[in-house]
Amino acid sequence: MDKVYESPAAAIADLQDGASIALSSFGPSAGSPASLLTALYERGSRKLTFVGNGVPPMAAPIVEDGRVRHLIMSFTARGGQGGPTDTLLSSGQMTFELVPQGTLVERLRAGGAGLGAIYTPTALNTRIADGKDIRYFDGKPYLLETAIRVDYAFVAAHRADRLGNIEFRGSNRHLGPSFAKAARVAIVEVDEIVEPGGIPPERIDLPGIFVARVVRKTVANTLPKYRQRRPAEVPHEYNGKVGWTRMQVAEIAANLLPEPAYVNLGLGIPSYVSSFIADRDITLQGENGILGYGEIVDDDERYPDVFNASGVSVTPRAGISYFDSVTSFEMLRSGRVDVVVLGAYQVDAEGSIANWALPGRIGGGIGGAMDLVASGRTVIVLMDHRDANGRAKLVQRCTYPLTGKACVDIVVTDLAVFRRRDGVFGIESVAPGFTAEEVWALTDINPSPC
Repeated sequence: MDKVYESPAAAIADLQDGASIALSSFGPSAGSPASLLTALYERGSRKLTFVGNGVPPMAAPIVEDGRVRHLIMSFTARGGQGGPTDTLLSSGQMTFELVPQGTLVERLRAGGAGLGAIYTPTALNTRIADGKDIRYFDGKPYLLETAIRVDYAFVAAHRADRLGNIEFRGSNRHLGPSFAKAARVAIVEVDEIVEPGGIPPERIDLPGIFVARVVRKTVANTLPKYRQRRPAEVPHEYNGKVGWTRMQVAEIAANLLPEPAYVNLGLGIPSYVSSFIADRDITLQGENGILGYGEIVDDDERYPDVFNASGVSVTPRAGISYFDSVTSFEMLRSGRVDVVVLGAYQVDAEGSIANWALPGRIGGGIGGAMDLVASGRTVIVLMDHRDANGRAKLVQRCTYPLTGKACVDIVVTDLAVFRRRDGVFGIESVAPGFTAEEVWALTDINPSPC
């Protein structure tokens, strides 16, 4: 049962127009199946459906050529940036479904497991829940999400044998197993192909029964996983005075974390909290499938395939472990992660958060945020006090689409630390030179007497 194909082109030779393809990639280009995507571009297939975390850069030319008719993604845009995808979506030339990341991997896992649907607590009270069935189990509401099955899955891994047994490396497992299982034809491109027995049984991360074809990588994925820039050290100015820098906000948030604790860090400023953990009894967890990492490193090659949920290279700490995204979201939804730290466009007086879509924009970027805030554990938000247009980000009621309702416990801005007790936010500390009254005046929340 030799599953090795001579080339990526040969491995996709039967891929027809109208096919659905799950693309395993994270952050957005870590683990991107560059060889298979290059072959797909050259093949010229049209009317495709792409399923994934987001459109990886190697797939962008296929989208830009108008050869994709539908997206099922956690991100259609990142960081509020537009581009060809936005243009195609806005014009109606391409349709989309936005899916929370944890729900996405569970829907594909369900498809691969022969199940019809799942019930999840993620995305309740948001637009994602519109029109979907809600049922109560043990007195708690859950949202019905149908299984996803696809024609093909494109996955990148480290090593395979001729039987199709797959070994991933580091935190590059993420979406791969669930995507492969949901596919009629799972194709895996690898760095190395060995004979059966060449991978120790305990290091087989995806058994060959789930893999139809294996091919050696022919195109290097030279794109940075996610070249995150260090937050600007120049603080914003308010009333002629300056607040904390973004790195100071990350440090303040780190000092608020309890010990011992498992902590998940989101994209942007929250990811830099890892730089201030040092030797504290805090274990960092990422949705991509990593537990026990350390600070961000600038060199992508120092620790190959060791990266956080932003796709940024990080330091492996003693005791680190790797797993797939299904396992990662099991940790989150089950409440085993004590604290989640993430950014936001808005937080309102009742503790609701909006961080995935901007008014008037098509699509957006949910990522794992809806899963994180549905965990029922402590939620900390890090953000600038006011946005780029000078508007308050702490508001009486969110006007942007909700990520989660009444779930935020602590907010750290560049002016103050707010904590919500008994449903009401109060100020715990303010940046040097500011008063609590000044800070409240720069929000759209009615001041708390606390």
